[in-house]
Amino acid sequence: MEVLPLRKDVPVEETWNLKDLFKNDADFEPVLAQLIEDALGFERKYQGTITNAQKVIEVLTAFEELQKSIVPIGTYANLNIQADRTDDVAQMRSAKYSTAVGKISSAFSFVRSELLVLDEAILQEATELSPIYKVYLEELLKQKPYQLQPEVEKALAAFSSTFKAPYETYNTTKLVDMHFGQFEANGEKHPLSFVLYENNWEFEADTNVRHAAFEAFSSKLRDYQHTTAKIYNTHIQQEKTMADLRGFDSIIDYLLFDQDVDRSLYNRQIDLITKELAPHMRRYAKLIQQANNIENMTFADLKIALDPEYDPKLTMSEAKEYVEKALSVMGDDYKNMIEKAFNERWIDYATNKGKSTGAFCSSPYGSHPYILMSWNERMNEVFTLIHELGHAGHFVNAHAHQSYFNSRPSLYFIEAPSTMNEMLLANYLLTHNEDPRFKRWVISNIVSKTYYHNFVTHLLEAAYQRKVYELIDAGEAVNASVLNQLKRSVLEDFWGDTIDISEGAELTWMRQPHYYMGLYPYTYSAGLTISTQVSKRILKEGKPAVDEWLAVLQAGGTKSPVELAQMAGVDVTTDQPLRDTIAYIGHLIDELERLTSEMEAIKS
Repeated sequence: MEVLPLRKDVPVEETWNLKDLFKNDADFEPVLAQLIEDALGFERKYQGTITNAQKVIEVLTAFEELQKSIVPIGTYANLNIQADRTDDVAQMRSAKYSTAVGKISSAFSFVRSELLVLDEAILQEATELSPIYKVYLEELLKQKPYQLQPEVEKALAAFSSTFKAPYETYNTTKLVDMHFGQFEANGEKHPLSFVLYENNWEFEADTNVRHAAFEAFSSKLRDYQHTTAKIYNTHIQQEKTMADLRGFDSIIDYLLFDQDVDRSLYNRQIDLITKELAPHMRRYAKLIQQANNIENMTFADLKIALDPEYDPKLTMSEAKEYVEKALSVMGDDYKNMIEKAFNERWIDYATNKGKSTGAFCSSPYGSHPYILMSWNERMNEVFTLIHELGHAGHFVNAHAHQSYFNSRPSLYFIEAPSTMNEMLLANYLLTHNEDPRFKRWVISNIVSKTYYHNFVTHLLEAAYQRKVYELIDAGEAVNASVLNQLKRSVLEDFWGDTIDISEGAELTWMRQPHYYMGLYPYTYSAGLTISTQVSKRILKEGKPAVDEWLAVLQAGGTKSPVELAQMAGVDVTTDQPLRDTIAYIGHLIDELERLTSEMEAIKS
């Protein structure tokens, strides 16, 4: 395996085309300066004038247009730095944008403050005059009990980029300052980095190489554990201060408020999965152990293939074919969107130094989505690709049918369309090849990628995150020792004595940027709970279920997550969909055990 190339040396066809967002780098600073001036001009023109329904509509119309004008330049600054955090120019561009956002947000802060002091009858009249702002104003009214004095809101808005500093510092430490060098195994030296470990070495079939990579990776994380813990503690103490300032009882209540979700839905995902999924996943771990002849199953062994000798490599063009066939059920418009994503370079799949780890889809309003991932030529990355295309399909549909303010749904629902596409890939693969070995390979990918990633990795992050917030709410602080202990306890509770939680596993909290994004980790299992049920309907009913799902995507942020799920025929106010999904995972593992026994009987 070669050392990661520099960004400038990767083939351009493997990178995204950001010219669709912003054509000329030289225009960046003048455009940014103009945006600041426009925001200040907006403040001068409208501050103190919002006194009647007609003025509400006038101000919101201008406000929405200004917000839309900021989107391309902000996305451009962000995507450049995500593609290569070692790029000095991208670093400075991102920093300048962050500074500008503080000024712009401060200038805009009067809008909320002035709207919230109006008589509710005026706001009601405004929604009747212009129904397009109904959702925005209703959401605003919910925030009224937690709104601070206008001067305080303005000051907090001015500090918006400062509040994001822990997240940016975390990423800089992780992707710029951490140099992993090489590790040695079987008498050979191998290159190591965050991307190489998470995309390759974690799945390596050779136990000596895999364990050596894990030890070297963990050793480098350990060197930075105290700095990273300090950064994280700063972030969560900021969240606690904000929760207290706004009058919330806890950080969890504060963070759930914007998701429009009852706390019982949050706790249910964590408690029920931790208790009821664990026995199924322990069976899966034992299956991996037996299939790979591993004497002592450790945390470093959990991601390897069930059948390492049958893990065919895939080119991006082969992945594209799988994706298109799996998503053909979604109809012509969706199919055309997928074609554009591949043909017009919406996807950045190069593997280069300084690139952000994992994968994401950025969906700027007024433009097309952009997907970042690092292609490893394995089936698990086809699931990643189709997952991110699910986000893309969601927002292409939402943006086409909703205004800027109405386009984004609750974070609770955000992972449903993405995991839905993973389920459609699973449906396609399972119904188009009856070969037992292929079938076992597909099911093991569904379990190890779709369900393990969303129902185990992210869920255990959520369980750990809840413990952290409970400490902070109790007036405590955290450091590396505390975070290591919390993470280890969560892993040991879930895996029991099936897995040896080897030294280094407790440092897993250092790998995930989601902790800087509020209560994000638990939403993966929430979304997959919804999409598992809907995918079963699509498999059974076909077009009627697809049409209902497309209507859900098009609804954007005009409905609560509970209402969106109901539109798709799923009632998330009860625990039944989650229990059904856990039972389905158990069924998949039953199938893996059956197919494995069947194949072993044929061998003997």
